[in-house]
Amino acid sequence: MRRWCTNAREVVVGTGSGGGEGAATVVLAHGYGVSQASWDEVLPSIISKASKVLLFDWDFTAARADGEDEEKTRYTFGRFADDLIALMDEREVRGAVFVGHSMSAMVGCIASARRPDLFAHLLLLCASPRYINSEEEGYVGGFEEASIHAMLGAMESDFQGWVKGFVPNAAGGTAMEERIERSFLAMDPAVALGVARMIFLGDQREALDAVCTPCTIIQARHDFAAPPVVAEYMQRRMMVAGTDVALEIVDSVGHFPQLVASVPVSDILDGVLLPLRDEGGHDTVNAQILPAEDVEVDGGAIDVMM
Repeated sequence: MRRWCTNAREVVVGTGSGGGEGAATVVLAHGYGVSQASWDEVLPSIISKASKVLLFDWDFTAARADGEDEEKTRYTFGRFADDLIALMDEREVRGAVFVGHSMSAMVGCIASARRPDLFAHLLLLCASPRYINSEEEGYVGGFEEASIHAMLGAMESDFQGWVKGFVPNAAGGTAMEERIERSFLAMDPAVALGVARMIFLGDQREALDAVCTPCTIIQARHDFAAPPVVAEYMQRRMMVAGTDVALEIVDSVGHFPQLVASVPVSDILDGVLLPLRDEGGHDTVNAQILPAEDVEVDGGAIDVMM
């Protein structure tokens, strides 16, 4: 089975900082097209309030080998969720604050429904359970289905050209554009297309009903990929299901507020981490950064839907 979690590393915080005893473990899961480096702008603030931070990369670089069973390497949110669970089990993480950006937000929702013991709070950053509008259901996802298929066709025919057209919108016209573009271009085009199909054609709305972990939804005010109306839908649906959920709108442009609006994003994270630090209790060791390494984790062949 394809393993998607790589380069896992832990930042363990000493008691001399603002984190340490009583603070939470934080798991950071990046979104499509980028890496754990996308957390660099908010990581110092998180470290100052956490006992441990676990980061990793989704491997968007490894295309399916010749002769490899397509079914066993099919891209599903369920398999990504299984890999996240396996990584947290391997690192003995329990009761964590999970911060998931973009696709990882829905991965975290599914993983938390399957293993609620692993999660104390979910922070869902620029999330969307469904990108395609449904007039019959009165659902606004932000895109017509024909537009999604046109985008996927452009990716398939000229991946580099698609990246150069897509990233400026995702970066919000900021100085981070070149950095994000390099990360997108590092993806294997076949993997990028397969994961994009999973994300943009999928429907994870039912997964929201199964989340029992408290959540904070963080949405950029001007996000072309996941507009605020999607975040409002998520909040309403999760509240109906009985989830304790808050919605925070960040005055930011583009799909990466953790990079371009790091201060307000950090402030929201603080609002979750500080009360947990005051309430909880964890054993800590001296501050150290463990080296990045490949983590072998197995994901089950479970469909996208719950």
